[in-house]
Amino acid sequence: MLLIKWCLIIIAVIVLVTVLAGQSGLFKGNRPDDLGVRDGKLKPPAVTPNSVTSQAKLYPGHPQQNYADISPLAVYGDGQNTLALIKAIIEATAGAQLIESKSDYLYAQFSTPLLKFVDDVEFWFAPNHNVIHVRSASRLGKSDLGVNRRRIEMIRKQLDALANPS
Repeated sequence: MLLIKWCLIIIAVIVLVTVLAGQSGLFKGNRPDDLGVRDGKLKPPAVTPNSVTSQAKLYPGHPQQNYADISPLAVYGDGQNTLALIKAIIEATAGAQLIESKSDYLYAQFSTPLLKFVDDVEFWFAPNHNVIHVRSASRLGKSDLGVNRRRIEMIRKQLDALANPS
């Protein structure tokens, strides 16, 4: 019984230290210096299953091409109008911070509430294809447990609702 008590105490201390480390920003990682649009492309998918991008097919043979592949967002009206709607969604989302806003590009950071892990999320209006290309990637960890895909699909659903009110 004493062994179980000590094991529980040790587990509680580990959990507490982990939460305190996250709250102090130790798990936020560093902002990538290669974000943005280069030659009509967002950054490639991560080499581990912790990102999604609507441009995954542009990187044939990439080890995470299938995992990372996600459809681009539809354009409603024009690119600037659609990005304005996405910007409103980001600004209304808990844990999200808009970092960069241009006429054809948005960059936001999304932080988890407890451990403060940061994901970098980009939206780019591609006028030649009339879509909003997206990329969402975790800075740390080998797996995102599907968080980035769920985030983009949630934004897609909210965007559709804003653009097509019933």
